[in-house]
Amino acid sequence: MIPFSEPDAQALVDGAIAARLNAHAPYSRFLVGAAVACSDGSVFCGCNVENLSFGLTICAERVAVGAAVAAGHTDFVLLAVVADTDEVISPCGACRQVLAEFSPSLPIISANLRGRQERFSLADLLPRASTGILNRP
Repeated sequence: MIPFSEPDAQALVDGAIAARLNAHAPYSRFLVGAAVACSDGSVFCGCNVENLSFGLTICAERVAVGAAVAAGHTDFVLLAVVADTDEVISPCGACRQVLAEFSPSLPIISANLRGRQERFSLADLLPRASTGILNRP
């Protein structure tokens, strides 16, 4: 369950929509925005930042997480991610793993510009995120 009321969740989606307009995507022209909410109500937004060396591209979700961490926040309670697609997108594998570092069962709202929204739990998108070589509980 998402611990935000519908207006608050929509405000987070709106923040992601606004952030995507700042994306640096000269190669793909695929603009993505993200907004992560923290338990104290703080919200941090991010957009994708492409690089000619495509592997150095940073996804919107990781930009938002980086902004939050730089400001001293790691207590994420909800993430919204938005792109101009027919189907909603979901965080890539790298973003899922970064998000799981802080909130393994983070609720996620994925939305497109046509008003479609789907909700996921990060635990469903990335089960057993902390098992393996680190074998964290």
